[in-house]
Amino acid sequence: MEQATLKDRRRLQRHEALPIDAAMLAAELRSAIQGEVRFGDGDRALYATDASNYRHLPIGVILPKSVDDIVAAMSLCRRFGAPVLARGGGTSLAGQCCNVAVVVDTSKYMNRVLEVDPAAKLARVQPGVVLDDLREAAEKHHLTFAPDPSTHDRCTLGGMIGNNSCGAHSVMAGKTVDNVNELDVLTYDGVRLRVGKTSDAELEQIIRAGGRRGEIYAKLQALRDRYGNLVRERFPNIPRRVSGYNLDQLLPEQGFDVARALVGTEGTCVMVLAATVQLVHSPPARSVLMLGYPDAAAGADQVMEILAHGPVALEGYDDHLIDALQAKGMYQEYIAMLPRGSGWLLVEFGGETKAEADHKARGLMAALSKSAPAPSMWLTETAQQAHHMWQVRESGLGGAAKLPGKGTFWSGWEDAAVPPQRMGDYLRDLRKLLGRYGYSGAFYGHFGQGCVHTRIDFDLKSEPGIRKFRAFMEDAADMVVRYGGSLSGEHGDGQSRAELLPRMYGEELVQAFREFKAIWDPAGKMNPGKVVDPYRLDDNLRLGTSYNPWLPKTHFQFPEDEGSFANAALRCVGVGKCRRHEAGTMCPSYMATREEQHSTRGRAHLLFEMLQGDPVRDGWKDESVKEALDLCLACKSCKTECPVNVDMATYKAEFLSHYYEGKRRPRTAYSMGLIHWWAKLAALAPGLANFATHAPLLNLAAKQVAGIARQRQAPAFAPRTFRSWFERDHAAGGRGAGRPRSRGAGE
Repeated sequence: MEQATLKDRRRLQRHEALPIDAAMLAAELRSAIQGEVRFGDGDRALYATDASNYRHLPIGVILPKSVDDIVAAMSLCRRFGAPVLARGGGTSLAGQCCNVAVVVDTSKYMNRVLEVDPAAKLARVQPGVVLDDLREAAEKHHLTFAPDPSTHDRCTLGGMIGNNSCGAHSVMAGKTVDNVNELDVLTYDGVRLRVGKTSDAELEQIIRAGGRRGEIYAKLQALRDRYGNLVRERFPNIPRRVSGYNLDQLLPEQGFDVARALVGTEGTCVMVLAATVQLVHSPPARSVLMLGYPDAAAGADQVMEILAHGPVALEGYDDHLIDALQAKGMYQEYIAMLPRGSGWLLVEFGGETKAEADHKARGLMAALSKSAPAPSMWLTETAQQAHHMWQVRESGLGGAAKLPGKGTFWSGWEDAAVPPQRMGDYLRDLRKLLGRYGYSGAFYGHFGQGCVHTRIDFDLKSEPGIRKFRAFMEDAADMVVRYGGSLSGEHGDGQSRAELLPRMYGEELVQAFREFKAIWDPAGKMNPGKVVDPYRLDDNLRLGTSYNPWLPKTHFQFPEDEGSFANAALRCVGVGKCRRHEAGTMCPSYMATREEQHSTRGRAHLLFEMLQGDPVRDGWKDESVKEALDLCLACKSCKTECPVNVDMATYKAEFLSHYYEGKRRPRTAYSMGLIHWWAKLAALAPGLANFATHAPLLNLAAKQVAGIARQRQAPAFAPRTFRSWFERDHAAGGRGAGRPRSRGAGE
């Protein structure tokens, strides 16, 4: 059995499909669950990638409505031998959110805050709940969930637990792992458990009770005893160690915390059904202090001094990010507010009152003014100014992803972390390493915890470019290990860095990770090929040497994409800002449906897949692409609100123009699209037109012919046209010309 499992895993790693009857599995899933089952080519294409460089075509997708749905689906997947992948917001940057598996998307239905206990400072949530929804519920009690990535308005708690996410305010209370109290989990073999801290007496009792639960705990205890000293010796003692599994949480000094050991496993061990998380006090008043330095590294040199003053956030970024934003015309007026410099720190203080928060900030300003040289400083005065400064910082993920004339900057080496006291030197060495390879990229991130983000202009299409990408990744990994750091400080290992874990931990601890996964998932079916027994970091690339998209002739010129519709479809890098459901206007259809298909990202991914020709094979006539574009309002919000300026309205117009070549358009295209002609005809006899559109029975017939819903009330045509009214009452030299007339009697 073990040999067969290993063989299957290796076949998956070679990206060969296992012999699974997907059609039969889909049919049985539809009979077994209340949620939605989607195994069509378009559905699979939608979930083939995340925000990373990787692409894996899934077996199918389910959107469960309840825990019972997940349990039933897992049982069927087990019977068919199908791997399983849990997915939330799909914003993962390391490739852990796409795989040849049945994708379980909890974001549409299982997205509620189940309970908030302000006295215990705990919240219980479903895995698909968006972080900002939890924070909003907690803020009613002056509490918050401390980790808050820049994707806080669309990332889900299940995803944060999977990735061990952090964010700007983890300075307050640590990473997600530090804020998880209990997890309800389901194993691939069907065991449901509620896990958390385990006392010695409880551990003994669980093991004595036997069964699959007792077996799991007994093996975890044996694993801890076998590798405990090595974990203590080799795990970097830094704020942002996210790479690898959290085996340190099984140590006696950590309370044998099984829940926290499962945080950061990226869906490779269990399915999270619900979570109880810790909340912390949220200071009601905040003050933001901006500090300017000659470069970002100089700012990083002062991190430890600043931390001594107790900020609740300490972020940084460099002039490369600012140049990128200016090149795209983003946040120009906010950038003008920045203090003098080429590298900046954003320091946020909290207090019960604004005066208290300002007092803390001024205390830091007084201390820094004695530095030689002192940074330039600006203490924001209003909440709006502070919000603007945060917008500049949070723009990094998308704002630095695609630059006019410079192409796309990719993830890959985007979130390594080092000891905060060594961050200045690390930034200098990283900039030198980029220069040696001829790469560039902006630096931004969580300087207070030694974590720096960057997107790099890798060539991921040519064989030499991919070889160079691999060599850089290996050199960067070795460098961060020399600094005593972590390959990932926030986004997880996934496929980007899992292959490099032996460089950080050594082969013996990587074997411990392998054994930990096998305890939970002996069949190797939970998100296979990620973290443990991983795919190579340069395999399964979304582009790669085989990237050869269809280059159709188009009506639009796409000048910002080198005249290529393929480049336009590739513009989306998956950050998912279009999946917000509270602020802004992008994307209205997603806000209404919470469907990936009806987000700007989903549509862009489908267009990308259409140009690849597999599995979306029908080109301009493809019905799955047409269906996704149907609810696009062509409002152009994505053109301005999307950080990479995806222009879906234009892409929709291009697609539909070809889709309808040689076929009749819907009735509404003629009734509404040619309204200027119908209005001209109605102006000849407005009374007759109004009778036809408003009289009983006749109005229903008119709506039927026009393709308009029966519930709609047609507007009435005016008795005379605007042109005739204007010519009579506002003709040159006429009464009241040049100004509105006062209304007289009878008007």
